[in-house]
Amino acid sequence: MAADKFPIEAGHIMMFARSVGDANNIYYDEDYAKTTEPGAIIAPPTFVQASAQFDPDYFLRPKIGQEWFGSAKGPTGITQRSGGGGGGGGGGGLHAEQHYVYHRTPTVGDVLTATTKPGKSWEKEGRRGGKLMFSESVTEYRDQKGELVVTATSVGVRTERPATAKE
Repeated sequence: MAADKFPIEAGHIMMFARSVGDANNIYYDEDYAKTTEPGAIIAPPTFVQASAQFDPDYFLRPKIGQEWFGSAKGPTGITQRSGGGGGGGGGGGLHAEQHYVYHRTPTVGDVLTATTKPGKSWEKEGRRGGKLMFSESVTEYRDQKGELVVTATSVGVRTERPATAKE
């Protein structure tokens, strides 16, 4: 869920910081940022997730001429995508957690390249939905020199079957 090329610009950083309510001047003020240890405007934590907005196939962005999943056509406004997230037996998939390892802080002027590969998988017995199947997706963000900047690990979980109501 990341773009092949992700240019980092000061405006992107400022808008991301505003969207998460972070007023730290290191994300906004170039003069201030020059006086800090990094010496430049840096990207806030989790900023690399914004790379999805540069992906032309990102499923949360409406396509021209296509109905958007948020069109309120169903009870939740969300329609199920084929091939997505479900577990065996009709269970559902969820995003369980996200981890970031920063090898260095992304800065204005970087152009990151994202490569995603599968990580570990494991299973655990659930209480109401049967077996829980966990799997990782590891995305490495490298800069224009090919140096590793951030490693993001997403953990998803699928249930064997829909959870039953607790009696």
